Amino acid sequence: MKIPVIDYDACEGCGTCEAMCPDVFKVQDDGKAYVINAQACKECNCQDAADACPVACIAMQEE
Repeated sequence: MKIPVIDYDACEGCGTCEAMCPDVFKVQDDGKAYVINAQACKECNCQDAADACPVACIAMQEE
């Protein structure tokens, strides 16, 4: 299974990933998106969220 990994240095905290997969991603108080539950990718399409990221900071990697 592939899981999302975020490049925190590149993340701008726009919230696109959280809007698309709220069970997987969460923008925290520091303004960066974090993976809060990679296993929830089964419920949404994390690849779509990665593709929609305006700064391309989400990569899908083998678990």
